[in-house]
Formats: sequence, structure tokens, C-alpha cells
Amino acid sequence: MTVQSSATHQTHPVLPRLAGLGWGLVGVIAFSFTLPFTRVAVDGLSPLFIGSGRAVIAAALAALALTLTRQRLPSAVQWARLAIVAAGVVVGFPLLTSFALTTTPASHAAVVIGLLPAATAAMAVLRAKERPRRSFWVFAILGAAAAVLFAALQNGGIAELRAADLLLFLAVIACAIGYAEGGLLARELGAWQTVSWALVLAAPLMIGATMVAIAQQPPRADPIEWAAFAYLGIVSMFLGFFAWYRGLAMGPMAQVSQVQLVQPVLGILWAAILLHERIGWPTAIGGLAVIGCAALAVRTRSKPD
Repeated sequence: MTVQSSATHQTHPVLPRLAGLGWGLVGVIAFSFTLPFTRVAVDGLSPLFIGSGRAVIAAALAALALTLTRQRLPSAVQWARLAIVAAGVVVGFPLLTSFALTTTPASHAAVVIGLLPAATAAMAVLRAKERPRRSFWVFAILGAAAAVLFAALQNGGIAELRAADLLLFLAVIACAIGYAEGGLLARELGAWQTVSWALVLAAPLMIGATMVAIAQQPPRADPIEWAAFAYLGIVSMFLGFFAWYRGLAMGPMAQVSQVQLVQPVLGILWAAILLHERIGWPTAIGGLAVIGCAALAVRTRSKPD
């Protein structure tokens, strides 16, 4: 009996694979509140303050955890790779989505971010040298086209694509790169250690950005908006990554990334429940198209045809 695996040879490969998917799902559930809570926070806080301030909170928690557990410092090469992780998930995604959500509904953003599973799988294929079927690339491209078409139809045509949509597409690319590199690095440094070192590395930049944000627009928010901001800093930027990177490290990354397909569905659901956003047929159909293409992409990545 031949065991199909793109990672290591194990006597019982099913249990580690299920464990990886389980940890990934815990992380995705934590992340699914990110867009709705960001949409809540931007009503009282500037997007620059939200995007940078949440990273500062997470970095403080990360530094405390690393100090208490006396973690060994990464090597020079690992610091360089951590910079890639930090650029994608600590700096890029939070800032880009925060600015985008000042002008677009959370449900709309959730559909565009639905590209993330296929994008993460694609980056895993390129970075980890995982060899997918040719159909993988077909479905990944179809998913991207579906997301662009959805955004265009919502805004009146390709020529009318909003800056917010472009920011969301860039956020997907940045996050996918950070996820893929972080998943590989987590196998060397550990899951929570990877995101913690990335947060600490980006801390000086994010502290500076937070100070600029406060000077430009002093924070004025109600308790609910501050609570949403606290969630973004503690859970979305810190605790959620503990589970997510552990799942990616157990891998295979392209398979674990498929649990991200739950995230846009949950994001749209939370937008309807928490923000009372109306979920019309265009959003529902667009979401299903993007998620369907992403699902097919991540399921057809094992071997070339």
C-alpha cells in the first residue's frame, strides 16, 4: 500500500495530517473576525493606527512570551526570512485591509480575500517546491478572475474598480507570501516562535507608524471600537497565528491552506450578524465562485498530470 505524501515518510501519516488541518481550522476561525472587527474599529480609529497599533500590541505580547521562555535567537538567514513574514502578515495585510475597509463593506472584502487559500497554495507550491497538477493553476487563475469580475460588477465595470479593491488584492498577495514562508520557517523555529520573532522584528517600524497615526489623528473611539481593536491586536495578530502556523508547519501547506475556504464564508456571516450588512445575491454568488475555484485549486495540487 502506497501512502501519498509530499512531506516526510511517516508510519501513521493520517493523524499528523488531521492534526495539521485541525490546528489550521482553529487559526482560521480566529482570523474570520478580522475583517468585520476592522470595519467596526475604522469608525472611530484611523486605518494607520489600527494597522500599526494592533501589531504593537501583538509585538509586546510576543516579546514577553519569547523572554519568559528564553527562546534562542534566530540565525542571520532566519532573520532574513522572518523579514518576509513580517512584511506580509505584520505590515502588509493589516495596513492594506485597514485602509480598504474605510470605504468598502466587510462582506465585499471577504469575497475578495476568498482568493487567499488558492494564493497561499500557489506560494507554497513555488516556495516549498510542491508539485501540483496543471489543473491547479487553471483553477487558481479562474479564482482570481472570479474575484476581479465580482469586484468589477459591484463597482460598475473593470474601469470602475475602486482603490479599496486593489488594496485587497495586494493584501492577498502579501499575506499569501507571509503564510507560505512562515509555514516553512515554523518547522525550524516553532509555530508561535515564528510569528513572535516576526512581530518583534517589525516592532520599531510599527511603533513609529503608530506615533505618526496618533499625531495625525488622535484616537477617539467608543468601548465597542476599542474592544474590536483589542481583538485585532491580541487574537488576529498574535494568538490566531499560534494555531495557524502550527497547522502549516505540520502540513502539507497546500492541503492545510484549504481550511481557509471557511474564512470568507464566516467573514460574510459575521458581517451580516454583527454589522447588519445586507448580503445580496451578487455577494453570495461571487463568494461561491471564488471559494469554489479556490477549493478546486487546493485539491488538485499533489502531482503533475
